Amino acid sequence: MAAETTASEIGPRTPGMVYDNASGMFRVLEVVTAPSEARRILRRNAAKFAVLVRDLHAGTEHYTGAVWTGSDRVLKAVNV
Repeated sequence: MAAETTASEIGPRTPGMVYDNASGMFRVLEVVTAPSEARRILRRNAAKFAVLVRDLHAGTEHYTGAVWTGSDRVLKAVNV
């Protein structure tokens, strides 16, 4: 059950996928699903996953632990 919950929180974010939301437009570079590694990366005790994204407007990269919501929108899905 926990894996299903984590997968639904990550949503369709897989490496190469491009999505946007109110914060900007992002390309997914990496998805970390090991909770211990996600906690280390995000420095949050409750982290279950971390997603490395590149902000396509600013050109910067950062990890996020934000869950996928109805305001997130897939712009380009990529089969890897």
